[in-house]
Amino acid sequence: MSETVDLPAPVLGSLSPSRAADFKTCPLLYRFRSIDRLPEAPSKVATRGTVVHAVLEELFDLPAAARTLAAARDLLPAAWQRVLIESPEAATLFAADADGSELAEWLDSAAGLLANYFELEDPSRLEPEAREQLVEIVIDGLRLRGYVDRLDVSPAGDIRVVDYKTGATPREAFEAKALFQMKFYALVLWRTRGVVPRQLRLIYLADTDTLTYSPDADELERFERTLRAIWAAIERATAAREFQPSPSRLCDWCDYRALCPAWGGTPPPFPADALTAIDRDRRAVTPVALLPT
Repeated sequence: MSETVDLPAPVLGSLSPSRAADFKTCPLLYRFRSIDRLPEAPSKVATRGTVVHAVLEELFDLPAAARTLAAARDLLPAAWQRVLIESPEAATLFAADADGSELAEWLDSAAGLLANYFELEDPSRLEPEAREQLVEIVIDGLRLRGYVDRLDVSPAGDIRVVDYKTGATPREAFEAKALFQMKFYALVLWRTRGVVPRQLRLIYLADTDTLTYSPDADELERFERTLRAIWAAIERATAAREFQPSPSRLCDWCDYRALCPAWGGTPPPFPADALTAIDRDRRAVTPVALLPT
């Protein structure tokens, strides 16, 4: 006799919202980050965002009545120390700060972002279902995965996906790009839970504003096709070893500009193991549905 055994879905590749956005923005940027895995220098802005996110996550560990702005500010020093442990290179940001004044000013700016958060929400009235939640699913060999800042679920089962942004609200022309990440999360949640999130909410702390959006199933199906197309383009680029640059104003902030042909640079040799990984993953997809008992 034999019986059907459920095997895990075979995985040919993995895509996160940030890596998918990288490829859409600039295929060469995707290569440098995901294939070459070249390091990037820490920045004060990005690191401050990490610290603020850590505080907002930990804030909900406190009893509801204790979730005050003063409590959030008190969490800042410990959050900064945890970032230093997890990313020791962040210490270089203040290597020349002999008297600590620069670090103090930087922490004050983080406290200011936390104050802006409290103008937008009252955390004592919220009980999130999850924070920093990993969501993932494998669809036709492509693993979609990412971390959601916060999931709110109402007693009726309605889902709200919340993401904190420490920058400013994007202009209307760039709203679609800002929502790309949120639609990614909404798609994975829909496929794993069978419920389309009622609301996607981006909270912008720099200018105390929010952006909300309500997706529907048809839109998420189209978005899924978009992600499949992005991954197919990534596979073609990898097989051909051709990731073209897409010069834009964002190049001014790119750590890899010196290596970019668009700016007179030369990329490093294409990693040989990238093609080997593709071949290995394809050979691995030989699922056996029936096993003897």
